[in-house]
Amino acid sequence: MLKYIIQRIITFIPMLIAISLIAFIISINAPGDPVERLSKAAGNEGSAEKQSGASKKIKQELRKKLGLDLPIFYFSITDLASSDTLYRIQDKYHKKNLEALTHQSGNWGAVSDYYNALLKLQKSHQSIDIKSITAKDSSLNVNEVTEANNQFGVEIGSLLETSNKLLIAGKFDKMNTLLIDNIFLSNIKQQLQEVQNSNNNLVSKSQTWKTYIPNINFYGSKNQYHLWLFGNGKERKGLLRGDFGISYIDSQPIQDKIWQKVGISFSLSLISIFLAYLISIPIGIYSAYKKDSVADKGMSLILFILYSMPSFFVGTLLLLQFANPDNLSWFPVSGIQDPTLFNPEWSIWQKIKHRLPFLILPIITYTYGSFAFLSRIMRVGMIDIVTQDYIRTARAKGLGESKVILKHALRNSLLPVITVFAAIFPMAIGGSIIIEVIFSIPGMGVEVFNSILNYDYPMIITVFTLSGFLTMIGYLVSDILYAVVDPRISYK
Repeated sequence: MLKYIIQRIITFIPMLIAISLIAFIISINAPGDPVERLSKAAGNEGSAEKQSGASKKIKQELRKKLGLDLPIFYFSITDLASSDTLYRIQDKYHKKNLEALTHQSGNWGAVSDYYNALLKLQKSHQSIDIKSITAKDSSLNVNEVTEANNQFGVEIGSLLETSNKLLIAGKFDKMNTLLIDNIFLSNIKQQLQEVQNSNNNLVSKSQTWKTYIPNINFYGSKNQYHLWLFGNGKERKGLLRGDFGISYIDSQPIQDKIWQKVGISFSLSLISIFLAYLISIPIGIYSAYKKDSVADKGMSLILFILYSMPSFFVGTLLLLQFANPDNLSWFPVSGIQDPTLFNPEWSIWQKIKHRLPFLILPIITYTYGSFAFLSRIMRVGMIDIVTQDYIRTARAKGLGESKVILKHALRNSLLPVITVFAAIFPMAIGGSIIIEVIFSIPGMGVEVFNSILNYDYPMIITVFTLSGFLTMIGYLVSDILYAVVDPRISYK
């Protein structure tokens, strides 16, 4: 058994690598820029044109801390035309545009010149002082000048994110029109011409044949995946040491946010599973023993009705009936404790006594569907077992019916039920989103729900990663329990 467990744990390694790779791919392809999201969470939002030098420096430091200034993986498979240093471009959309332009032209040098000319034009445009221009020429209308200047800036920003040739030509036409109609923009006319010339070079100096030749670039351990997985020993500890990154909502470390919430969800899941097994196993045994009887058919009908009722409907119904002043106000409406009465210094029994009324309705909602499902599995498994030859042999030997059922049939019929038990571990980290939201339970379900609404991808990816790992643990525990309940199963 020990040898088998060690072998299974070793097989976890490639599975964990696969899970981490999938999670990492999701994280790097998630919409939006993590630096911008974290900046907004810290109150540093603002357009690129209005950001101060200090704000840009903070973003650069944050990008470096997150490892976004590094290549994505240990190596990249591209074509001969692509640049091996494209990861240094900070803006995500600029990077995608440069990739598209390189694929069209095949000449990274020409693409780089075009991009740098655009940045130079953008910098010169941002240095235009509307107030001083309108102060020198009183004939100019401030609003009209501001609007024209903003339109020109928008066109520059669009060019930095556009690779469509027709759109680019339209942008240049509009910018030239703005230059003709607005004399205050004449100072950047030469730079606009340089941008147009460098754009023309994308076609005149194209080397599209390079896009057909594959190329492999190696980066070593200094890459985003390595940093995400192993950390750097300083600011980042890495996924393997419990560092799941920073939340986009409040810029707090995710590991600090989830552990207490995991405890709440795990406790509810554990109590629910315990009650479900405690109720479902006797019901399943009795239904199998009284197969096709009136009692069996009646219990089957009730259980199917319970199983068909969605949890959000049952939870809402329980709240309206038993936590409603207009009906029966027996239980609290939401939460797991009363913040005005709860004392953290209480003993564990005092805490349980205080929290019990808050947990009764959520646990009922958690449990009813589970024991309906488990009792059906138990019934089917028991019916299959009691028809086996060794059960008939036990009866022929004169053993009592209760001993035949409970000692010989029960253990083997538990195998399908044990398989379901593996789900308890991923449930602990994911929680039940619907139930926790309905009852306002501060567990992982609510946290995942808020993360989805706020596009907090690090939290979502953390739940995904931990759920995958705990699923493997759950199936390992199930395999061990198979050998415990059925002596015929042996792992050597």
